[in-house]
Amino acid sequence: MIVNLLIKMKKLLYISGILTFFVLMSFMYVDFFSSMTKVDYIDGSKTLKFTTKMNTNHISDAIKINPNTAGFEAEVKKYVNNNFDVYVNGSPKTITFTGSQVSGETVWVYFETGGVSDINTLKIKNTILLSAFPKQINIVSVAYKGSQKVMNFQRGKEVNEVSF
Repeated sequence: MIVNLLIKMKKLLYISGILTFFVLMSFMYVDFFSSMTKVDYIDGSKTLKFTTKMNTNHISDAIKINPNTAGFEAEVKKYVNNNFDVYVNGSPKTITFTGSQVSGETVWVYFETGGVSDINTLKIKNTILLSAFPKQINIVSVAYKGSQKVMNFQRGKEVNEVSF
């Protein structure tokens, strides 16, 4: 009787262990899709400087080019210009791509817009990687004259606006 009870307990522990293993394995691989952009206002030059951080594989998949090829930076520039719009006080601003840098799993993209003397409202349309990855979230942090604002973008909410 005790032997039968021990055998049943051993089977129960074995089955519980296998179920626990599969539950834990389901959490092992979660790909997180996000980009982060820091916006700094440079008072002396009346410029908004943008620094965007993206996953190298994600941007590479979206623009369909290997990050180690010569044309990668040009394609990133074109992609950012087509997927990021800035409006200051209701007026559209032209963004100027100033460079990019691949650093392992991260691509840093730098761009700016000039002629910004004062900001009452800042509206951004950010569709970076949204068409390629349905769960993509883009975060934009804006620093303007001592004030900090954060905007979130995702499918269905591609445009956001903050006031200062």
